Amino acid sequence: MKGGVHLNLLKDKFKEVSLSVLPISLIVIILNFTLVPIDSDMLIRFIIGSLLVILGLGIFLFGVDLGVNPIGNLMGETTAKTNKAILVGILGFLLGFLITVAEPDLFILAKQVNQASGGIISAYSILIVVSIGVGIMVALGLLRILFEKPLNKMYTIIYFIIFILGLKVSAEFLAISVDASGATTGAMTTPFILALGYGVSQLKGGKKEEEDSFGLVGVASTGPILAIMLMSIIAGVTNIQGQGEAFVVHEGIIGPYLKEFPRMIRETVYTLMPVILMFLIFNLFKFKLNRRNRNKILKGLLYTYIGLVLFLTGVNAGFMEVGRVMGYKIANLDHSLLLPAIGFLLGLVVVLAEPAVHVLTEQVEYVTAGYIKKSVIRIAFSIGIATAVSMSMLRIMIPSLKLWHFLLPGFALAVLLSYKVPPIFVGIAFDAGGVASGPMTATFVLAFAQGAADAIPTANVLVDGFGVIAMVAMTPLVTIQLLGYLFQLKGKKEGIDVDDSIGE
Repeated sequence: MKGGVHLNLLKDKFKEVSLSVLPISLIVIILNFTLVPIDSDMLIRFIIGSLLVILGLGIFLFGVDLGVNPIGNLMGETTAKTNKAILVGILGFLLGFLITVAEPDLFILAKQVNQASGGIISAYSILIVVSIGVGIMVALGLLRILFEKPLNKMYTIIYFIIFILGLKVSAEFLAISVDASGATTGAMTTPFILALGYGVSQLKGGKKEEEDSFGLVGVASTGPILAIMLMSIIAGVTNIQGQGEAFVVHEGIIGPYLKEFPRMIRETVYTLMPVILMFLIFNLFKFKLNRRNRNKILKGLLYTYIGLVLFLTGVNAGFMEVGRVMGYKIANLDHSLLLPAIGFLLGLVVVLAEPAVHVLTEQVEYVTAGYIKKSVIRIAFSIGIATAVSMSMLRIMIPSLKLWHFLLPGFALAVLLSYKVPPIFVGIAFDAGGVASGPMTATFVLAFAQGAADAIPTANVLVDGFGVIAMVAMTPLVTIQLLGYLFQLKGKKEGIDVDDSIGE
């Protein structure tokens, strides 16, 4: 019976991922036969890469459901039961750090930063610094739930600090820090942190139980911004003078996969090992699961590992480079509005491509007992993200447009709206910002933006090629809260208190 349930779950994951990846693959194929033809070997590598991304991401998400999510729930219960601030803080930091180290989106971004900076910024330094930042903010987020502090006030303080630090760092580090924020909350960290926040809020109980179920992902996603900015200021690095590595297209069809596969086998062991060790240690001293449940979680972690290896191999050997080449070639065409138009189209399909978006919207519908429909949330997502990618392309094209021109008013509006909408929408919106930018954004869309920046003489790959993940992460903060504001207005017109309706 259980084998059948697991088989159906795996089929659902493959269906979900296929519907996510195939629209992007279809766009690439159409562009290849119309506007920007690419080398036949590259196209075949892309198709193989797309299949590996589907296969890998499907197995990975299946493993996350079997292994990572249960660990998140168990850790949430364990953390809440301590009910001691110091222990909650320590556990929050530890969990946030270890799960972020294993995040594939962050791994991909760190490598891209390393290449774009000509090796000046180490990929592993990005990985460790960002993980520390997430660990600290997860700890603070859990303490907020424990002490029942308002979420909007916490965001106000955090983003004020980010604004002050943003005045001290260069454009390169601003772009890297905010992109790291979006990449951190991906397919690995999002379900884990959601489960952690939900577990703590449930055991804490009280009338704020529903609204406290959300917001932890949003708090966690501010950690990378603060960490990267502080790293830049403490290290005294304000500008990166290194020459970015020249983009080299792979040759052959099978060769790149044979080269990447063994490397991903090794590197993925390093990223997942901390999570495995954490589970084994906590199970020994705290969880004390029976053999059957323990083995089920370990099997889930094995699936997570296999899926991650296949996904990263597909991304690195054939999927991501096409995004870069397409961005470069489209930016070189004479049609000035073509780049933002295709950016808009990519944004529309990318939101459906992010597994974490589905995780969040389903949890929203579940926690609110169907009051907030997942379909409505997804429409708000689509509009916001399509606009974000399109504006990112305009920023690359127009030298006078800077990243902070969009981020500063966007985050300011998001914080302002947090005082005007029902509290649950604040948590959902800031969580949405974290989950919107996942595997497809960190791979294809970011590569597309870097290709466009490489083609436009007035653009800089390190400054303008990054920032698109940040834009994707910012827009849901505004669109979801505007949706909450409309819910509130509708409720007032009908004489209904939105918070009470959700609670019921």
